[in-house]
Amino acid sequence: MRDKTQANSAAPGDGLVRAGGIVFIVGAVATLVTVAPLFLGTSPFPTYMFVLSMLMGVGFLMAGAGVLRSAAAGRRRARDGRSQLSEG
Repeated sequence: MRDKTQANSAAPGDGLVRAGGIVFIVGAVATLVTVAPLFLGTSPFPTYMFVLSMLMGVGFLMAGAGVLRSAAAGRRRARDGRSQLSEG
């Protein structure tokens, strides 16, 4: 019996993983820009750049939440499949 899930269908949590990756990259770029003055000997950036650097952690947490959501959906799908097998 073939699996009914299409190869290109989005699973639960995929959107969170993608969004988390984008937010992480924005935070990583902000971190590089914030740290650059330390090596270049110029004046530091304003405080909001340090706040943008925190997006790296936020993106990591978002992606982690997406992975956990995807794993929970997979467990739920497996449990439903197992219960259908035992019934029929």
